[in-house]
Amino acid sequence: MKSHESPTISTLLVLALFIFLSKTEIEARFLQEICSSSCGELNKITYPFRLTTDPVECGDPDYQLSCQDNKPILEFHSGQYFVKQISYDRPLIRLVDVNLASGSCNLPHSSVSVDEVKYDNRYRGLVSSTFASFFRCSSGINDQAYRKVPCLSGNDSHVYVSYGTYVISDLQGSCSFISRVPTIYQAVWYPSYESILKLMASGFDLEWSVECRDCIADGGSCTLSSLGTPNIYECHFSGIYVPTLVSTIFYAIWDVLLAINLIARFILAPIVIVGFLIYKHRTTKKTEDNKEEFLPNQQSLMPRRYSYSNIIAITDNFKEKLGRGGFGTVYKGQLPDGLLVAVKMLGNSKCSDVDFINEIFTIGKIHHVNVIRLVGFCCEGSYRALLFEYMVNRSLDKYIFSRETELQPLSWERLLQIAIGTAQGIDHLHVGCDVCILHFDIKPHNVLLDHNFTPKVSDFGLAKFYPEEYDFVSASATRGTMGYIAPELMSNNLGAVSCKSDVYSFGMLLLEMVRGRRNTDAKGSSSSKVYFPSWVYDRVNGGGGLDLDNVSESEAAIAKKICIVGLWCTQKNASDRPLMAKVVEMLNSSTDDMRLPPSPLSFPDYIATEEPRSDSLTELLIPETVEQSL
Repeated sequence: MKSHESPTISTLLVLALFIFLSKTEIEARFLQEICSSSCGELNKITYPFRLTTDPVECGDPDYQLSCQDNKPILEFHSGQYFVKQISYDRPLIRLVDVNLASGSCNLPHSSVSVDEVKYDNRYRGLVSSTFASFFRCSSGINDQAYRKVPCLSGNDSHVYVSYGTYVISDLQGSCSFISRVPTIYQAVWYPSYESILKLMASGFDLEWSVECRDCIADGGSCTLSSLGTPNIYECHFSGIYVPTLVSTIFYAIWDVLLAINLIARFILAPIVIVGFLIYKHRTTKKTEDNKEEFLPNQQSLMPRRYSYSNIIAITDNFKEKLGRGGFGTVYKGQLPDGLLVAVKMLGNSKCSDVDFINEIFTIGKIHHVNVIRLVGFCCEGSYRALLFEYMVNRSLDKYIFSRETELQPLSWERLLQIAIGTAQGIDHLHVGCDVCILHFDIKPHNVLLDHNFTPKVSDFGLAKFYPEEYDFVSASATRGTMGYIAPELMSNNLGAVSCKSDVYSFGMLLLEMVRGRRNTDAKGSSSSKVYFPSWVYDRVNGGGGLDLDNVSESEAAIAKKICIVGLWCTQKNASDRPLMAKVVEMLNSSTDDMRLPPSPLSFPDYIATEEPRSDSLTELLIPETVEQSL
């Protein structure tokens, strides 16, 4: 269902009248717009940014820069950053830590937290970023993923930097985290120290939005425009939205109107705005031939569009079926350039072609090592298809549930790496994209593994457009897979739906990773069953162990850590569950630093009492006869 209807003519007229009457605010904006200053190589500093030496009527105090030694400096929380570039077309600001700008051997000025960016209403978040992480070890390590910082290392202290994922528990000796700094994302494995220096010296991008800041300050919520126009946001107030497209277009035509008399401009501008919005209203109702105008202008940044005849050729007439996943059937295919892809033919959608393409635009902008990459799509008549990068090692459920003898069991170290990577992918969907993306169906089937067993989160972003019968279970309009559904999705009395709902599902996934490696047959004659999270809690809390077969002490510690994190994630109250960023931190920490959460229910009252309809739920229930023998 759409979040709002297209604006009517009466609505446009009311908006135009509101703009015409807001003379005082427009005059203030005009004074700010004509201000422009420079510092060093940054030639044009204009609204909303300002220098501390600019007149008080120029710029916005929330976007203030200082000019030190002829270099523009932004104070961002506890850090100082050189401003390399400000883009006003796509509202981005390129920053680089003052200690790293020269590309010399150094530590960052300060450590950047994901929460600092997430809860700073001035900025929409990091754009296509990953992190370079620094830590100190008492002894040297030999791992190509960790590069020594020569100027900070000696005989008794070794400082290392890692690009992307780091796992302190994997390092030799005693290591402690120092700091981390965002960098522009590049798909490179194990870069050299010199390459990491260059990446850090290149800086990272923050997306800024004055409209969203004002919207949130007024109690609203800010999302990307549903019209598919890049970098345009909508402000929602309890079901009512105000398109920031109006103000954006108004300021876009100011350069033309600066030569016109100020008073005349106040009359002409609303007329232009109304005419433009009427035109946009009419173009949204055009037929199939006009759908391409909703795609972004920068085609190189978008997944490629294929015709249905292309799909037939790519899949060799749907020759090799890989399986049936969420929303449709998946086939193996090969693009003309030789790239192997997984082609998901979608079922009958209830969304319009424009909404589908807009959602493709949102998904196509997501680039993260732990999120499946969308390389193409098809939208032709009733045919809808998504083309993803092909994962040669298939999905996680094949390894933790399958009895296929040809599959080599995953080691506990590998399982931990998969858990960390999956958590990082979910965290990126929550806080690393233009908008928060809730998955609603986290489970082993939707965690794919590449040739290096790097996990990729899949099947996100399209759930709201497809019928509930496609791999989803209906429970009071609830979507998800039984056994993984958060309590608040089953009952309105248990809290509001949020990113914590995905945290619950991920916790169940963690427990199933341990359950699948226990080599114990969970089938028995007794119909009375024990809730598996409660069984795990009792075993961990009582010190009885998890009855793991043929494991070392270090492997048992990994299994215990995964269980403790899973128990924290599956707390009944969403407020008691950690954010995914905290989950990543917990999985990277030592078991000795972790404490058990409160005990789960012996059998949750929000799970149906009838016979389970999903294998995943059955995996979380243990017959009492078996439990007593463990």
